[in-house]
Amino acid sequence: MPHDSATSQTTTNEEEYTFVISRVFDAPRDLVFKAWSEVDHLKKWWGPKDFELSRVSLDFRPGGVFHYCMRSSEGFEMWGKFVYHEIDAPGKIVFVNSFSDPEGNIVRAPFSDSIPLEIRNVVTLSESEGRTTITLRSSPINATEEEISFFKGMFESMTQGYGGTFDQLAEYLATI
Repeated sequence: MPHDSATSQTTTNEEEYTFVISRVFDAPRDLVFKAWSEVDHLKKWWGPKDFELSRVSLDFRPGGVFHYCMRSSEGFEMWGKFVYHEIDAPGKIVFVNSFSDPEGNIVRAPFSDSIPLEIRNVVTLSESEGRTTITLRSSPINATEEEISFFKGMFESMTQGYGGTFDQLAEYLATI
């Protein structure tokens, strides 16, 4: 599959609880940005493996929302949303994501009460020789110490989860 690397790391001070993952894709930056910014593309790759996005709406602009339902093959549903804060096409997207209910209200994760309600994400895209590097930096906001500690403890599983999602993006990019 077309990717070179995936890494996870933490940094110091305020950043000690920031999750970071990077991946190189065999696609130009403009195309990778479209995959993040257009609903028909997002539906093809976003989310955990073996989940399908259904009931999706996207208003891709600062202040806009991406609201979606992820459905497993067994019928289990989880809702999520992004609220976009900054968009600098085609190099940067800043959004806060959370689990939600079908109406878009922020709710606790269906599988843990310790996951922070809101996660700030900064996605940067840089291109070199027709290949795009995505770096995703995620950190909890408005979180309790318990939630921050839990978030830090999730880094390994987040590396696997985002790794799978980025695998799906790489596979999708190879088809368009």
